[in-house]
Amino acid sequence: MVKEKETTGKESNFIDNSDETSAKDRSIRLVTKSNETPEGDGFVVHRSFPSQSIRNLDPFLLLDEMGPLDLLPYESKGFPEHPHRGFVTVTYMLEGRFEHKDSQGNSGKLGPGDVQWMTAGSGLVHSEMPEKEFAKSGGRLHGFQLWINLLKTDKWNKPDYQDVPSTKIPQVNTSDGKVSVKVIAGNFGDAKAVINTLTPILYLHFTLQPGGEVVQTIPENLNAFAYVIGGKGLFGKDKTAVDEKNLIVFKNDGGNISIRESDNAKSPLDVLLVAGMPLNEPIVQYGPFVMNTREEIDKTLEDYRNGRIGKIDF
Repeated sequence: MVKEKETTGKESNFIDNSDETSAKDRSIRLVTKSNETPEGDGFVVHRSFPSQSIRNLDPFLLLDEMGPLDLLPYESKGFPEHPHRGFVTVTYMLEGRFEHKDSQGNSGKLGPGDVQWMTAGSGLVHSEMPEKEFAKSGGRLHGFQLWINLLKTDKWNKPDYQDVPSTKIPQVNTSDGKVSVKVIAGNFGDAKAVINTLTPILYLHFTLQPGGEVVQTIPENLNAFAYVIGGKGLFGKDKTAVDEKNLIVFKNDGGNISIRESDNAKSPLDVLLVAGMPLNEPIVQYGPFVMNTREEIDKTLEDYRNGRIGKIDF
């Protein structure tokens, strides 16, 4: 089993939302609808990027909403064995149960609210499939996968997992009780994530009740986006209305990001807010491999063909 780590991330103090009154609100650069895309063995994801509208958002490479997908009993749709090298995958489960294993002998399970922060680094082969007992009875699978690029100097690190159960993810409420936030990476006020990251990352899951509002301070040099899971909210400087399955990319023109739920809303607003420090390095991607040069991609393909990235044999 993968051992859970409880270290505080390097980025835990780089974001502070305690002085939002002195910063300008960011405006919106782009709003784009996610696209249905089949992945794995028939698992439908809603992909926000890469797309025709946005290739990547340094340091972020991909955002998929997995499902929601209702599995029939004994129907097993997921992501069979596949390789990765050169970046980080973050899996955040909302509903259902996945199990994973990899070519280094690691295995584990993810349930509702759990997070897996996998640094693929120098490379591995892994699989993510519905957990066996869950698959027997069927049910709803719903979650997110985010890909984060690594610095050139970190791409050859040994692969590493951080499997963090929901009970270890800090959850706090605003003083008026109208907003709750799960702190997956970075911090929200004094609440600090337990996940350790190689680059400064903020990853927050907000739930806003009718009339709820939150202002998150993020340094202007960080790229930031939001994704509406459910409901409809008002975002950014111009209070732009955005509904579910839409990605909002913010401009780097202020230190605050504001999110508001309308007073007459009939359901809560569920939204992810993610930000990260751009790496400003060349990106050469070939499917599940993300390196800095074409020569490194060629080497990676050779390594994979010759079994040097590994295989799952248990």
